[in-house]
Amino acid sequence: MHTISEKKILLLRPDEISPSLDQPRKNFDEYELRSLCDSIRANGIIEPLTVRREGKSGYVLISGERRLRAAKMAGLRRIPCVVHNTDLKNAAVMSLTENIQRSDLNFFEEAEAIDRLIGIYGISKTDMAARLGMAQSTLSNKLRLLKIAPPDREKIIGAGLNVRHVRALLRLEKDDVSFVLEAVINNRMSVKETEELVKSIVEPPPQRLAKTPPVRKSAIGNIKLFSNSLSKLLATMQNSGVNAYSSRVETDDYIEYEVKIEKNPEKQMSIPGI
Repeated sequence: MHTISEKKILLLRPDEISPSLDQPRKNFDEYELRSLCDSIRANGIIEPLTVRREGKSGYVLISGERRLRAAKMAGLRRIPCVVHNTDLKNAAVMSLTENIQRSDLNFFEEAEAIDRLIGIYGISKTDMAARLGMAQSTLSNKLRLLKIAPPDREKIIGAGLNVRHVRALLRLEKDDVSFVLEAVINNRMSVKETEELVKSIVEPPPQRLAKTPPVRKSAIGNIKLFSNSLSKLLATMQNSGVNAYSSRVETDDYIEYEVKIEKNPEKQMSIPGI
């Protein structure tokens, strides 16, 4: 293996470097780019980009797209690059590996990149796991995250939820994920609260035998979700100084909720909440 000190560093013009189509990272924060741009203006590029040759005079980026974008913003005429003699497939794996090691990817971007490389280049899961330095079971768990629909992935990342939230949501039926996700985000549920909510949906308590047809899991889950959401809403109102209380009566045929909100904030109520 060659180290950077053993490789020749070339000073390339920005227009000589083409971004890689296999770049695993899709989102670049504008504020972070501008901060990096300011740093490059002041200190230059400390760590060279890595590229591979394409054609007689062109180069394709392997790693360092943030640095490349920021360097262009800073108006650099020459960018230090290390040239690797490698093919397209290995370059794509190198790019993914570097991003993972730098923690530059969110968990969905990482899973999408792995899945794309496996599909495009026909790399087996065993080989891919070995190349990335992870157990095959770990790689399989990462790929499972892609069961979440793309619109829900954006909401999860935007809300700052972590991968443990996602693993909890994966226990749900596909049609229930979006509905439960909205409740998790709106109520700012922790991982533990999310896991408990999902468990209440997929593992409802045993029901008494009845002549009427059993209620679907998703319907039971919706009732519990409504109940949990109502409780959190009342707690939020009470913490804000609003006198709000609820009472609950359950029969064989229905569940009845009564919510009371004091109109006069100066007047204190003493109705027990359930």
